[in-house]
Amino acid sequence: MSLATDLLEAAKELHTAVDSLKFSSPVAYVYNPLGYAWKPQETYLRKFGSTRKRVIFMGMNPGPWGMAQTGIPFGEVAAVKDWMKIEEPVDIPFPEHPKRPVLGFACEKSEVSGRRLWGLFSERYPKAKDFFADHFALNYCPLVFMEESSRNRTPDKLPVAESAPLFEACNRHLRRCIEILQPEWIVGVGGFAQKQAKEALQGIDIKHGKVLHPSPASPAANRGWAEAASKQLKEQGIWPA
Repeated sequence: MSLATDLLEAAKELHTAVDSLKFSSPVAYVYNPLGYAWKPQETYLRKFGSTRKRVIFMGMNPGPWGMAQTGIPFGEVAAVKDWMKIEEPVDIPFPEHPKRPVLGFACEKSEVSGRRLWGLFSERYPKAKDFFADHFALNYCPLVFMEESSRNRTPDKLPVAESAPLFEACNRHLRRCIEILQPEWIVGVGGFAQKQAKEALQGIDIKHGKVLHPSPASPAANRGWAEAASKQLKEQGIWPA
């Protein structure tokens, strides 16, 4: 089997593993884009996951206007359509939060984190295939958690009884992806992602890096995320100085 086929099988296993998990209040809605947004995810893995990578960037979990819409990590619509050249049909999650509709590639909202992340990569690599020749991006957790108010709730805020089985499935999937892609580096996008990568990949020969999370909730990111992230990547030896 090809590497992309192996990644697809791993993603399907993760989808099944997390789809049956239950989460309590204040989580009111859970989206699993590995299900309803499978077509663009499949295209992403087939198009860009067919070769071994040197660097994998790993985020925490999908945002409501990114992967929740496009099925692709940090999947800001414009970056996915215009740079990756991916546009596929997306179904609707059930139940769907009325304030967080899934419109797929018709979504007009821009996810700031994804716009910043892919914006940096596309500036350095104008052609997506040149970036993905050596790099890849994935999320640790595939699920979107929302409160009744529509407020986003991140996986690190879940009670241990709920996070333990979720993280076990996510760890298993991450180890499988590393086994398939054989990277030299895994770079956590933010502190939580780096922490989970270190825990999940204990005993595996891999270098751990970190970049500032590009979220607009981060004052540091709002002061020039691309410049800060580039500096971090160069200082850690992940990108050439």
